[in-house]
Amino acid sequence: MAVRLALLASVCTAPALLCAAEAAPQQGRGTHHDRRSAGDGYVPAGSMIQAIEVHGNTRIETSTVLSYMVVQPGDSFDRDALNRSLKTLYATGLFRDVTLKRQGSTLVVDLTENPVVNRIVFEGNHALKDKDLMKEISMRTRAVFSAQTVAVDRQKILNMYAARARYGATVVPQVIRLSHNRVDVIFNINESQQTLVRKIAFVGNESFSEAALSHVVSSKEHAWYRFFSSSDEYNPERIRYDAELLRRFYLHSGFVDFHMIDATGELSPDHKSFYVTYTLHEGPRYRLGKIGVRSNVHHVTADTMKNHIEVYKNQYYDGTAVQDNATDMQEWLQANGHPFAMVRPEIARNPEKKVVDLLFDIVEGPHAYVERIDINGNTVTRDHVIRRNLPMVEGDAYTPFNRKYSKLALQDMGYFSSTNVEQSQGSAPDKVNVSANVVEKPTGEFSLGGGYSTDAGIMGNVGLKQHNLLGTGIDAGFSGTVAYYEKQADLSVTDPYFLGRNFVAGFDLYTIQNNYQTYQSYNEGQYGASVRLGYAYNRYLSQSWTYTVVDRHVGNGVPNSQYPGWEDDTPSVYVRDAAGWSLLSQIGTNITYDRRDNRMNPRSGYVLSAGGDFAGLGGNEKYYRVKANGSYYLPLDDLTGSHSWGFQFKGGVGYMHDWSSSGDRNIVDNFYLGGQNLRGFLQGGVGPRSSHYKGACHSGAANTPLGQARNGYCPGAGQEDLLGGTFMYTASIQLNFPLPMGDSLGISGRGFIDAGSLSGKRVKDRNHYRNWNDPYYTPIGGSTMTPRVSGGLGISWKSPFGLVNIDGAVPIHREHGDRLYPVRFGFGQQF
Repeated sequence: MAVRLALLASVCTAPALLCAAEAAPQQGRGTHHDRRSAGDGYVPAGSMIQAIEVHGNTRIETSTVLSYMVVQPGDSFDRDALNRSLKTLYATGLFRDVTLKRQGSTLVVDLTENPVVNRIVFEGNHALKDKDLMKEISMRTRAVFSAQTVAVDRQKILNMYAARARYGATVVPQVIRLSHNRVDVIFNINESQQTLVRKIAFVGNESFSEAALSHVVSSKEHAWYRFFSSSDEYNPERIRYDAELLRRFYLHSGFVDFHMIDATGELSPDHKSFYVTYTLHEGPRYRLGKIGVRSNVHHVTADTMKNHIEVYKNQYYDGTAVQDNATDMQEWLQANGHPFAMVRPEIARNPEKKVVDLLFDIVEGPHAYVERIDINGNTVTRDHVIRRNLPMVEGDAYTPFNRKYSKLALQDMGYFSSTNVEQSQGSAPDKVNVSANVVEKPTGEFSLGGGYSTDAGIMGNVGLKQHNLLGTGIDAGFSGTVAYYEKQADLSVTDPYFLGRNFVAGFDLYTIQNNYQTYQSYNEGQYGASVRLGYAYNRYLSQSWTYTVVDRHVGNGVPNSQYPGWEDDTPSVYVRDAAGWSLLSQIGTNITYDRRDNRMNPRSGYVLSAGGDFAGLGGNEKYYRVKANGSYYLPLDDLTGSHSWGFQFKGGVGYMHDWSSSGDRNIVDNFYLGGQNLRGFLQGGVGPRSSHYKGACHSGAANTPLGQARNGYCPGAGQEDLLGGTFMYTASIQLNFPLPMGDSLGISGRGFIDAGSLSGKRVKDRNHYRNWNDPYYTPIGGSTMTPRVSGGLGISWKSPFGLVNIDGAVPIHREHGDRLYPVRFGFGQQF
């Protein structure tokens, strides 16, 4: 600070610099003309320049100065050439003043060099870091100082703050002159507060309220709870985007004549907030009238294609739905032997009846074939890895369908930050060259994480994965989890194109240690390996096969060969029978048909899967198991005008049976119901169960068959062990909906009804529950097909700490002995 005060006399502001810079050329030119007009030695045109002398340059070489000049020794003293030389020297930005004068036959160039930037300093900035500001401005240290550059950089900084809704920010540049023709440039910044949206108004809306339209636009009015969101910050680009959202919303709702008149943002006098106004024209709302099909494609009849019409008469016209229907029809035709078929929707509106007639016109498009496919931008991923994912090869018919799914296929690989598919004319009119342009992104992951879940408790995890090993497309990784009730480690390798074929092959090595003793009487350990093979029949249908061998151990039960006196609260005999080591050798398959719009976050479509397992290729278990599951997603955009509403329907069924009496019938292989697949009930808390033994019979207990003493001890007392079952079914209906303030906070809600049941007794020694006279008789209850039903609410919060899920459910129908768990909670994050 003391240095700056000492040099205060040498400080000047940007406006002064700009004035000096503007005055310098005029002064130079004035000196030149004044001398010439005063008869200072200029000779008439045609006199020759014998030599050029350069004075005043200290950093810049004389040869460099001469290279910028238009005139050279041997040229005449031409007025236009001298003026152009003067302008050229000023245009370099290297000189603050330039004077040309003649001394005899010598041209003398007097220069005053611009100073060099010693330092660039930003003061008062907090919202933007120094490194971010340095990236944006043009000025650099050790570069030549220019007042024009300072002015341009000042505006760039203001633009950066405007992009962050700080329209009241000010930037005042200062220049401190130092010795040796150097300067320090200081940008004094007053960031001001963010300029937020105070009010959003809609003008011209008659069919929808302001509240409804406010949910359509992405800009939001300022509120205290939007501290995690930037939606209430004014941004002109967002206002234009919101205008497009409104247009799509109205067209989606049947307003064919809708147009946006104006979308403006007005800054308040105090520069602290904006008032945003959307002025719109709705027009009448149209319904669909006649819907027809016309076909000019050979072997494609209108009657055949009517089965593919997804819109219906008298529904409100939806331009998006109509175009999607046309696209679906076109893709079906191109995938079924008509690669060049095109479907064009045509509408005829009747404003008087407020009806739109729709015609799907099917025509033969131009024929084009792929001549060459070029892969550009892949620096890691090998060419053949990309080519094998494309739905076309050289020589195939080229269609919009192929181009669309080529881009989707590249995106689904997950190796690229951006993808693009372009076409260019080939060597003939019907030839097309295709360019697949990609930008690589890191595909390796190293993660450390922590969190909490209802089932596992407090947890920590570590993972190391590479999704594109050495550019081959092979996915390999290791992960480990340590939790209060669970420990797990897994090594996995997957090749999505095994042997260059349409095969997904891989293997897993894993170990799992589960401690169920918070609600069970045993813990379980697994050490296993699996080999996987899968293939896709088409884009929607796929099948997978898995062979698994697992060495399992059930602990904290008494081995089957030992039956000492039963102590208080001893596990049931079925847990005792399961104690010890067993080997599972199993082969399984699963077929999946997936028509969801997005596999990670589906909103519409459905997915069906069916499969089974067969155990008995060696090992101690001999059973087969079949399973089927389905999900259907129904968006409610038409009713709500929002993408946040939607139904989700799920259902599943499973059955298992022992094909040999020599199998172990280990209870750890059974189906279990509750928890995630039946909310409101404890994990495994529905279905067959048996009681512990606890102490000698008390009076009254022996008066019932189930309570009579066996060797001095009473079955039916104490905790119950959950044994699982052989037949299970589940069903669920869930409504996803937005919450007030949810868009800003990243919170969404759901309401659900779950149903299901589990039955079938599968234990090692059936005599223990069949023969009441058996000395170790233990009854098994809860095996019933009666559905258990629960209902509840849940929320998901994409918080700064990770995804938080909370579900609360209460039983609507339950059976005696079912174990409840009303609230499930979980969160975690990787970093």
